[in-house]
Amino acid sequence: MSTLPPSVSVVVIAYNDAELVGEAVTSALAQGPVVAEVIAVNDASSDGTGRVLDELAAVHPRLRVVHRTENSGGCGTPRNDGIAVAASPYVLFLDSDDVLPPGAAEALLRAAEEHRAPVTVGACVRRELPQYQDTPWVPGLYTAGDVIDRPADRPELVRDTLCVNKLYERAFLEKHAIRFPDGRFVYEDFVFTARVLAAAPRIAVIGDLVYVWHVRRSAAQVSISLDRKDVSNWGSRIEAHRTAHRILADSSPELGRACQVKFLEYDLRMYLRELGTDPGYQAAWWALTRDYLDSFDDAVVEAAGAHARWIVRVLRATPEPPADVDRLTRFAAEPPRLLPPYATGPDGGPVWSEELPVPLDGLDGLPVAGLPVTVDAGPAGSGLRLRVHDLYGRLAQAGPRTVRLGFVPRSGGEPVFDRPVELRPAADGDGWTCEVPFHLTAVAAAGRRQGRRGMQAWSVQVGVDCADGSSLVTSPRPLDGLLRRRALLSSRYGVLLAQPFRTAGGSLALRLAPGAAGAMSLVRSRLHRARAGRTAG
Repeated sequence: MSTLPPSVSVVVIAYNDAELVGEAVTSALAQGPVVAEVIAVNDASSDGTGRVLDELAAVHPRLRVVHRTENSGGCGTPRNDGIAVAASPYVLFLDSDDVLPPGAAEALLRAAEEHRAPVTVGACVRRELPQYQDTPWVPGLYTAGDVIDRPADRPELVRDTLCVNKLYERAFLEKHAIRFPDGRFVYEDFVFTARVLAAAPRIAVIGDLVYVWHVRRSAAQVSISLDRKDVSNWGSRIEAHRTAHRILADSSPELGRACQVKFLEYDLRMYLRELGTDPGYQAAWWALTRDYLDSFDDAVVEAAGAHARWIVRVLRATPEPPADVDRLTRFAAEPPRLLPPYATGPDGGPVWSEELPVPLDGLDGLPVAGLPVTVDAGPAGSGLRLRVHDLYGRLAQAGPRTVRLGFVPRSGGEPVFDRPVELRPAADGDGWTCEVPFHLTAVAAAGRRQGRRGMQAWSVQVGVDCADGSSLVTSPRPLDGLLRRRALLSSRYGVLLAQPFRTAGGSLALRLAPGAAGAMSLVRSRLHRARAGRTAG
């Protein structure tokens, strides 16, 4: 039983989310007595969202429903409405398609009270549905137990742009007049978070999971941040960053600079790797990005990591997308891969290409683990033929000796690794090659042991170990001959269906369907993806 008084108002915003809002509100009510009230703001929904909320309020006295008469067009205005009517000392935000884990509010409140912190932050995961694959949000940014007295002392905090994984003291928000942008302002979190950091609060950090951010990419109506079919989404993100940077730079040069570096290292790369193949979209995106990058000082670009610097210089070097723009999107992927061929400039130094001789400065200083090495994977009997490309001699210096395949569950779980296989120099002098067995039955069995009874999805990794003790891990690039379905006889499953595929980032991944149940699961998965594709089209 909690000894803390009821001190938290949870503000839930909802628009046309009748099927999911009940789960969100229930997760807030289930936080226990520390939550004095749950304020659900219905942003003039046209479906049954309002009715669902009213029915819940009829049986839960702590739930208050605010019905807006006009839709705001965004998330900021309904959150502001919630803040305006909140009566508790602290405010916590929740979106209608997400959930709060049990105990989140109490853990945040306890740290806020103990450290007298106007802002308290906890862990958040992005949960891909229906796969239930969890990805930690900004891993490594925070250390549990930390108390940060001045955000300017930790400028990297600008990388956490979420408002929903934090508890805010309401008096702090009122004192500094901190609110979200009103109306249809996409990425309103960026501006709100900038205003919070600019006000220089003490920030307490806890290690507890406090927010589960649901990602439903195949939903009929995806979230605003995932709706990237139009270049206006990128324009909205740029505008939000521009506004956030102005706020932060006015309060602290360190925070302002960190905000721009974060844009280069994270946002720019994320949208670049999703650039797609439509020439019209590519041209509009390219022009929009170049225009924004013109406002960045050279010192900011130099402060970014090598990979981000090279991307910026390629963008600045040509007014239109280059012929090898697909190569640039692969380089922006995670992990990054710089595809051959590798060109050199007049001084013999590495450059992006002969057409765009942008210097790849800093390559010599990158550790082996940070090299954007390309590994090709092609068919070889029942296994794979791997080719590890060198990168301007940098990998050769380390002396590659062996490779090992790794299989990582795409829905989360323990990876599976094969034994190392020795590399040998390629006959044509281009890197190193080897053939590795594809132990798919063993991988499927590992998936079964981890509770995956139907279709299994795995990301494929390649680990390269070198003579100097260094190593790197990357995702192989599948060659076309590899991407065909296989039906393997198995004494354990009768038949094992295997479907290698290429991910959106150009990496090799694998679907395995062991036995009859797995085969049916694979069929259902294909039908689901086909329907989602028709809906998206």
